[in-house]
Amino acid sequence: MAGSGHYHIDFGGSMTKRKTAAVVLAAGMGTRMRSALPKVLHPVAGRPMLRALLDTVEDLAPERVVVVVGPGMEAVGRAAAPHATAIQEQRLGTGHAVGCAGAALGGFDGDVLVLYGDTPLVTRKTLDRMLEARRKAPEPVVVVLGFRPRDPGEYGRLLTDPATGEVTAIVEHGEATPEQRAVGLCNSGVMVVDGARLFGLIDRLGADNAKGEYFLTDIVALARKDGGRCVFVEGTEEELIGVNSRKDLARAEAIAQDRLRDAAMEAGATLIDPSTVYFHHDTRLGRDVVIHPHVVFGPGVTVGDGVVIKSFCHLEEAEVGRGALLGPYARLRPGAEIGEDAHIGNFVEIKKAKVEKGAKVNHLSYIGDGRVGPGANIGAGTIFCNYDGFDKAFTDVGAGAFIGSNSALVAPVKVGDGAIVGAGSVIAKDVAGDALAVTRGPHREIPGWAARYRAKKKKKKD
Repeated sequence: MAGSGHYHIDFGGSMTKRKTAAVVLAAGMGTRMRSALPKVLHPVAGRPMLRALLDTVEDLAPERVVVVVGPGMEAVGRAAAPHATAIQEQRLGTGHAVGCAGAALGGFDGDVLVLYGDTPLVTRKTLDRMLEARRKAPEPVVVVLGFRPRDPGEYGRLLTDPATGEVTAIVEHGEATPEQRAVGLCNSGVMVVDGARLFGLIDRLGADNAKGEYFLTDIVALARKDGGRCVFVEGTEEELIGVNSRKDLARAEAIAQDRLRDAAMEAGATLIDPSTVYFHHDTRLGRDVVIHPHVVFGPGVTVGDGVVIKSFCHLEEAEVGRGALLGPYARLRPGAEIGEDAHIGNFVEIKKAKVEKGAKVNHLSYIGDGRVGPGANIGAGTIFCNYDGFDKAFTDVGAGAFIGSNSALVAPVKVGDGAIVGAGSVIAKDVAGDALAVTRGPHREIPGWAARYRAKKKKKKD
């Protein structure tokens, strides 16, 4: 539970309770995104980057979380709720940004995680490893999260003592010598710091560097000057991607989708062509679900055991019962509830409607604001006419009813259990159970009329 602190089993096997807090830096302008939306609110797997990171942090049950935002970033503050925010009035570097959280963390003497709102993919496992390193005697003052990217580029470098493996300094790329730039171990920016010492170190930071900023990384050298130890934990490049551009956002989305696909398959779903299936972060699948290529899940989808989803389906805020069959080319919109063993076929759209156990809507139909009872069959081209231009109304098709092809049910209307509606009908009145309702005009045939008509037209043309 949030606010309960973080329990840690130490290496001696005893249970200790250690307080954890997190400072999340989210004040960046994100100018390279070319967007009116703050950078950290751009979504990954359907969830704002900041929210994705905060959800991971909340799994640690921290005592406090403070999100540092820039002036005028009220939308970021709302996304951070219920956590506290601190405003960085001037963007003077990462050290200055962490310092802005000092008032909100006043007196906190536990372990403080420093994270970045534009680095949403860091995993709970990695954060746990960092906290374990911080709590291993003799306790270091700072634990830095390092990684070894394929292209170190302009990342800061972690310099280590060959004898002890401890971090001796973090050098920003712009300040590094050619020899230091040759080091492959890079700084992700993520840290765990002793909360009792963090803000004392921050207060001693200087801005004597090429950017004229207060670098958080300089606390390593300060801590060592005081006789403290600094160590690192190594993470992976894919979890530490920072999103600064639309291209970075696409990379982060690809990584997040791969994780979701792997999790779905690990949990017992079959993805025939995984790379073509796109999940929302909250998609829930049962066991033995089979998903064909090119399926997209929007928010709020739950799928029961044994469901088969064929190609080119789109599902959003929908619930699919055990053993149902969807698609291809089916669309489930918000409020769709598909019952056990129901069939939703090609080019069928369901919106705010229940299709109950064993019912079939197999072709080219729109079912909106209604109910299709157990075992009912909806013929091809059937439309629930649910909207009159002002209000929505409800259509109720009873159990075992049969609706003939190309029918329009004009809501509000009820078709009773076992009733049959003839193909091509427009039903605007209730139909009694087990009755036949047909609204087609009577069949009329004029012998020879077509031949005479063609002859007349041909003569006129000649």
